[in-house]
Amino acid sequence: MNRDTILVSEARLHPEAVELLRDHRLVYTGARFTQDELVALCGSERPVAILARYGRFDRRVLMASPRLRIVSRHGVGLDAIDRTAARELGIEVAAAVGSNSQAVAELALGLILACARRIAWLDRRMHAGHWDKPGYLGLELAGATLGVVGCGSIGARVVRFAQALGMRVLVHDPFLPPSGLPEGAIAMALDELLAASAVVSLHCPLDDGTRGLLDVRRLGLLRPGAIVVNTARAGLFDEAEMQRRLRAGELQLGLDCFETEPLAADSPWLDLPNVVLTPHVGGTTDGGLRGMAVGAARHILRVLATPLSA
Repeated sequence: MNRDTILVSEARLHPEAVELLRDHRLVYTGARFTQDELVALCGSERPVAILARYGRFDRRVLMASPRLRIVSRHGVGLDAIDRTAARELGIEVAAAVGSNSQAVAELALGLILACARRIAWLDRRMHAGHWDKPGYLGLELAGATLGVVGCGSIGARVVRFAQALGMRVLVHDPFLPPSGLPEGAIAMALDELLAASAVVSLHCPLDDGTRGLLDVRRLGLLRPGAIVVNTARAGLFDEAEMQRRLRAGELQLGLDCFETEPLAADSPWLDLPNVVLTPHVGGTTDGGLRGMAVGAARHILRVLATPLSA
């Protein structure tokens, strides 16, 4: 039986997604590959669909795949896909919206707690034989103000988590209608939110309107000792300025996404105080991986079931 090929930019796929795609031939790239290798593989395999977890899907990749009908994201962010080229080539782009919202929101909460109580630093110090109870002071979150930037499916969950802890919650989201504001949260302009918040959690996509959103000026609006958490996308803040402020002890940071991934051995992120790092695993839970894979697979099946002439 001659089956159409689906390229999976990963080493493996959740079994439920594999079962959904059982009538197709799945070709896996592995988790690490160069752009040239990806282009060559698309040219040789001629996939009708790409299930995209790792890698960048630029014009070269899309043009190397003459039978390609859809690039379906194993996740929710589309910044790694050249949507302009895809539109010109008649290739659909889809994301598994909402599939990993709970997982990412839980990691954001974990990073907030880790920064507020300096858990990672205390753990390292304890393992090194230190006892830092004298002089230690954590931030109690009950009564503190959280600013949520972007209040979609993930941000709304973080709002509820924070309210359960007794936090006051501010929200900035220019696309959120008044009816969509979570009960008890206060809508606020971004600059005012930054100045008023003890903790700021970023939950917006990366696009032309949000790239560099927290620039030098806006990072300067944050109060001394404020916590910033980014489980959304790299590029939302000025990395060099953030690193400078961390070295100066002005801010704390919980970070799950980086402009260069994986981090190099000499990455400046690895030698900074006041920062908790995780390797872009916001959606990587049992439920999150299933939701992303199954959601991506369903988008592929939907497009492939549509006649080309339609």
